[in-house]
Amino acid sequence: MILRFRKLRLKNWKNFESVDIDLQDRMFLVGPNASGKSNLLDAFRFLRDLGSSGGGFAEAVRRREGVSTIRCLAARRYSDIEIGVELRDETDSSWTYELAFNQDNQRRPVVRTERVFRNGDVIIERPDQEDLRDAARLTQTHLEQVNVNLPFRDLTAFFASIRYLHIVPQLVREPDRSVGRSNDPFGGDFLEQVARTNARTRDARMRRIREALGVAVPQLEELELTRDVRGVPHLRARYQHWRQHGAWQSEGQLSDGTLRLLGLLWATMDGGGPLLLEEPELSLHPEIVRVLPQMLARVQRHRGRQIFLSTHSPDLLRDTGIGLDETLLFIPKKEGTGVSPATSVREIRQLLDAGLSLAEIVIPRTRPADVKQLALFADA
Repeated sequence: MILRFRKLRLKNWKNFESVDIDLQDRMFLVGPNASGKSNLLDAFRFLRDLGSSGGGFAEAVRRREGVSTIRCLAARRYSDIEIGVELRDETDSSWTYELAFNQDNQRRPVVRTERVFRNGDVIIERPDQEDLRDAARLTQTHLEQVNVNLPFRDLTAFFASIRYLHIVPQLVREPDRSVGRSNDPFGGDFLEQVARTNARTRDARMRRIREALGVAVPQLEELELTRDVRGVPHLRARYQHWRQHGAWQSEGQLSDGTLRLLGLLWATMDGGGPLLLEEPELSLHPEIVRVLPQMLARVQRHRGRQIFLSTHSPDLLRDTGIGLDETLLFIPKKEGTGVSPATSVREIRQLLDAGLSLAEIVIPRTRPADVKQLALFADA
């Protein structure tokens, strides 16, 4: 069964007092700094943490430093945090998952409500009679409990398949930083993740990545994964050089752009669940950035993955294949950030019809109002 997110609803979640948006197979999140793009992606990561091995409700909240840190600052009388998603599979059957939570007097997270629907029929609805008899049960979701989630285990597995990656090159360059890390989304154990992959699969992926990097980095001729005497994995890349056999470089010598692009290419082939990307344009040449939407569209079609990404890049948004229904605009307001699809703004449609590109329209609409004042910093 192939599931797709089709709706996301948030209430009192971080930047968002209330959000209700439709989701396509690709989504481009556009807005100023600190407007909540990462926090919206984190709602999907939260669902992943609920159903993942080593995760669960309490751990998912702990990773986000507690309920009070998650709760939107605009929340007043109603303080419960809510997250809800609607999904559909290839047969057009629907699933709905809804969770509301808060904390008790000891600041422990507790479930207020949890509901699962399949084609409109109730699968679970909490709190139930057993929850009322034993309040400690509300410290866990049913999503994470294998003894009760059998009727909706496909949903749990789908949430666990969500993949988030935002490579920080310096973490990749220092393998010792990977000690104690597991599936670190920032790349602390990225080389370990590559090394743990089945050898046949890993080698096939590395060949494809080398071919792609050879386009973006023309001097690169070979790419391989090795281990040192301690068993620590390393990347080696061979470049064209005045020496006959070229020059080898380790991950410590590779550029930020090379490492970021390598991580992005690996992530597109790693798994089949939704892929969450933060500003994939960072450190990349504008001409590479311009083809990213086309590359990700092919990944989405061939591998059946949803891809949600945040961006500030005009070069990325100049791709004419990006639809207005794939573009979400983040506008900070006094009572939390508002999120609107570009299709809901009549002026955007009119400007597109007049010949402007999506980048020329949405980047100015989401820039800080007084950004030019920043140029006067040295005069202060």
